[in-house]
Amino acid sequence: MLLAIDSGNTNIVFAVFGDDGKVLGEWRSSTQSNSTADEFGVWLLRVMELQDLSAHDIDAAIIATVVPANLSALTHMCESYFNATPLVVGEAGVELGTRVLLDNAAEVGADRLVNAVAAFDKYGGSLICIDFGTATTFDVIDADGNYAGGAIAPGINLSLEALHAHAAKLPRVAVERPARVIGTATVSAMQSGIYWGYVSLIEGMVARITNEYGAPMKVIATGGLSTMFSEATAVIEVTDPDLTLRGLFTIYQKNRS
Repeated sequence: MLLAIDSGNTNIVFAVFGDDGKVLGEWRSSTQSNSTADEFGVWLLRVMELQDLSAHDIDAAIIATVVPANLSALTHMCESYFNATPLVVGEAGVELGTRVLLDNAAEVGADRLVNAVAAFDKYGGSLICIDFGTATTFDVIDADGNYAGGAIAPGINLSLEALHAHAAKLPRVAVERPARVIGTATVSAMQSGIYWGYVSLIEGMVARITNEYGAPMKVIATGGLSTMFSEATAVIEVTDPDLTLRGLFTIYQKNRS
């Protein structure tokens, strides 16, 4: 079985895949850059036991991280608790099956590359992949499966926290779809600005990217808030919350030999 780890800025997602690609267990932990290998390992073994999985079931591991400070601890955890030296997305020798058409390929976040691999593998090209995470990212995959670039915007929750932190009279609010665009109170006005503002961002960016690319593009959304926003706009054609994990499994399969 494969242990796949997606280490993001907000959460770390751990998943166990069977050899057939079926997800046998999935767990989330908040990202703590000072967590040790033992803290990760003890916690993960406990939650795995709840689904009748053990360390002995794991024979391989793969990691994608955008938090460099976590890589050493996660790697050590895989080696110490699961006897598996992990593949690390972005390191030399790890085949992605895609070319990165950027001036400096090393600048691209591992999560964005993993999403690109998964999206092209499942849906073909040409694609725009929107990931609703700590940042909202728009990634372009061309007709040949190459990573062609994209755009990065502040994430929804990050924007809400910034409003609360830097405007004395604005409270902390939850992300919700308001019934009306015109808010009649502070909370409803904030929710409208965030929700419908991001819908407008999505529609505007998709239109501009498609126009610049010069050909029709399929739009895939992933990330925790992807379902909420895909319900509000027709430009998002497919919502795939497990895209990143699926990409990790696909990359592992490409490197299995």
